[in-house]
Order: sequence, then structure tokens, then C-alpha cells
Amino acid sequence: MNLPNKLTMLRIFMTFIIIIILLFPFSAMGIDIPPLFINELLSVDIRYPIAGVLFILASLTDFVDGYIARSRNLITDFGKMMDAIADKILVNSVLIILCAQGFIHPIIPVVIIIRDTIVDSIKMVAGSKGCVVAAIKTGKFKTASLMVGIVLTLFYNLPFELWNIHISDFLLIVAAVLSIISGIQYFTMNKKYIFEEGI
Repeated sequence: MNLPNKLTMLRIFMTFIIIIILLFPFSAMGIDIPPLFINELLSVDIRYPIAGVLFILASLTDFVDGYIARSRNLITDFGKMMDAIADKILVNSVLIILCAQGFIHPIIPVVIIIRDTIVDSIKMVAGSKGCVVAAIKTGKFKTASLMVGIVLTLFYNLPFELWNIHISDFLLIVAAVLSIISGIQYFTMNKKYIFEEGI
């Protein structure tokens, strides 16, 4: 269990903390969490900004563990597998919770999760035939838009919400559109590994 793998496991642990913060029935347990009033119209449930800070920290561990693994030649099969799992658990669980609690439209997590499932399957098939599927630019832009959109949503789209500019919604829509585009690109670039035998 090297340092990058420890950071990956930390990301999974932080994800479960985020899930607990967002889903635990505090009011039903008699725990009163007073809202934070930004102005007369905007009341902020403090659980979401707290989850937002943890989400940012968890996301940073993804960058750090990858950098350390590459720079110190600590890349392992376990690390690659757990890193992919940790990423999906972090992002998809938060997307599903935000959808269930009415913060985002259901189409966002549906598109993101379906696309990731298809792309991961393509990578698995290509990998079984000796081909490493590299990340593409649209996929990277999708990830950037998605992560920033999630963070802004957890922070109630502040400060843009004060000016009624829905940046968080816009970024999540962009991420969903780029998910579709990049998914099609991944399929087109790697369909020979899916349909051809003996590659």
C-alpha cells in the first residue's frame, strides 16, 4: 500500500463522509442545523458547502496521487483499478444525491453515468487486446466542466446566484453534452477492438 494508493483510499473514505453529511437525517434525530441566510431570498443549508469543501479536497487527492505515482514510478494495477473506482464513487454518488434532492435535473446523472459505463467498457475491451485508450480533449473538458459544476452546485452557485446567473447549471449541461460527444468519439476511435476478432 504505497502513498498514491493510500491517497486513493482516502478519497473513497472522504466520499462516504460526504454521503453521510448529505443523507443523514439530522432533523429526524433531533439535531437542528440552522440555515445560513445570504440575503432575504437565499437560505443555505450549511451541509452542502461543507460537502463542497470535502469534494474539492477529495478531487485534489485524485491529482496528487496520480502525480506521485507517475513521478516516483509507483503505478500498480491495484492503484489503477482503485483510482477509477474512487473517481466514479465520488462523482456519481454526489450527482445522484443532488438529483434526488432536487438540485439538478435527472438527465445530468443519467447521461454522465451511462457514458462513463460505455467508455469504461470500451477501455476494458481495448485493454484486453493490448491497446491503451488515451484520454481525449473533449473528455478532459467534460471532466473539468463537471467537477466545477458540482462544486458550484454544492455552494448554491454562489456568488453567481446573487446576480441570477446560473453558471452551475450551465456547466453541468456542458458536461452532459461533452459526455455524449466524447462517448461517440471513444466509440468511433476504438470500434475496431469491439467488432474485430483476434486483435
